[in-house]
Amino acid sequence: MSETKGFEKLEVFQRAYKISLEIHKASLEFPAIEQYAIADQTRRASKSVCANIVEGFAKQGHSKAEFRRYLMNALGSSDEMRMWVRYCYDLGYIEEPEWKKWRDEYSAISKMLYALAKKLS
Repeated sequence: MSETKGFEKLEVFQRAYKISLEIHKASLEFPAIEQYAIADQTRRASKSVCANIVEGFAKQGHSKAEFRRYLMNALGSSDEMRMWVRYCYDLGYIEEPEWKKWRDEYSAISKMLYALAKKLS
């Protein structure tokens, strides 16, 4: 299997990608005034989790420390998303069930990223 396909087998990537797609679609329904603010930021931060996992995975052959660094960046974006989804809920752009689902999913993703990064230490 090539290095570029291997990341797709990581459960943390699969979960991050799935929730990112869900958030992207939902954010398109946010008010127009928010499309270049919170909607854009949630799309970018959620995609950043996925992109950092992939980029780090690709560089792991060169350096496990480099992979760990990218996982820590993904962890930062994942925790950032917990804050953004709270804003979305508090501003009334998403309902409580979505907020709880997204919050809990990013909490789980953060734990997975931390555990994977710790294995590389």
